[in-house]
Amino acid sequence: MEAGIFALMGTLIGGGITYFLQWQRYKHEIKVKQEENKTDFMAENTVKHFLNHQGYTDRSFETLKKHLGGFEDDELRKILVRAGAIRVYREGEEWWRLLSRMEEFLEKKNQA
Repeated sequence: MEAGIFALMGTLIGGGITYFLQWQRYKHEIKVKQEENKTDFMAENTVKHFLNHQGYTDRSFETLKKHLGGFEDDELRKILVRAGAIRVYREGEEWWRLLSRMEEFLEKKNQA
């Protein structure tokens, strides 16, 4: 009987240690992945900042490109899409807006 209790205790302690070590490893791997992709995360946050501005529902691609330097055009477009933006064309120019702000855009358009 005592041997069974000691075996159970050893198993529980060993399992707890293994769980703790795996949890630490998981947290470390998440941090490493975030650092590897930090540029993309920050670019998406910057895009959201510009496209959430109170006064403007839309931003021209040229404005976004100017403020988010260092990205190729298509790479920047992918970042915009990941941030939840859609592309529209006005007078031959490329403009972007967050899909979540579509209602606000339509309200402003109907008021004008």
